[in-house]
Amino acid sequence: MVQRTRGVLEVVYEVPFSDDGWVVVDGVTMPETAEHREATKLLEDVFATWIAATQRDAKVYGNMALRWVEARPQIGSDPDVMLVEPAPPKGTRSLRTWVPGHAAPRVVVEFVSLDTASTDYLDKPARYTAAGARELWVFDPQKLGPRAAMGPCVLQVFRRIREGRLRQVYRGDGPAFSRELGAWLVVTEGGAALRIANDRDGRDLWPTREEVALRKGAEAAAEAAAERARLEARLAAAEEALRAVGASVPR
Repeated sequence: MVQRTRGVLEVVYEVPFSDDGWVVVDGVTMPETAEHREATKLLEDVFATWIAATQRDAKVYGNMALRWVEARPQIGSDPDVMLVEPAPPKGTRSLRTWVPGHAAPRVVVEFVSLDTASTDYLDKPARYTAAGARELWVFDPQKLGPRAAMGPCVLQVFRRIREGRLRQVYRGDGPAFSRELGAWLVVTEGGAALRIANDRDGRDLWPTREEVALRKGAEAAAEAAAERARLEARLAAAEEALRAVGASVPR
């Protein structure tokens, strides 16, 4: 559905719960370039670090099966990255939203590749609408998407407005705001990576585990240096006091 609001076009997806075109063959994965995998792993790392730091009951998955039709479990999708909160039980191998404890994802992210461009633009918003995802990000750094879907563009954000509908709330080069996270999506690494930041300019990025470790290491080193400086200052003061006492003793 396309609606005109305030002089702009607004895209709203209202879709069936199941479609024969959404059948997924288990065990078959699309080929990935090294750059594609690096970008997805980076975002997974950022999510995992955020989950650990905030101690939330959440989990991030890469290429894990998402299924939402109990009567037809072959209907589904395998998102590049998926944030689920609350987290399903430990050992979960596929997210099946009809199973108790399996919540629909908060955020689903698709990284567009040459082999998936048409599907990511034309098909995935409908699937994730039916799956119950609360937000969908489609990242297309190489602008491989078809013009038929108002593409190509670097970044699209879809947000759930009510049951059965996702609304496209952003399309462009970024940054874009994620209401689910209360943070900004920013394009980094010369356009190759998608990161999350507390500010739209991307100065306050959500860190990776390595960046947290490096930051803690730098802080520890700075504190150690400051402690050495304090000890040296106290030692110098003590030596000066001893010299003063020595100078005052009659010879």
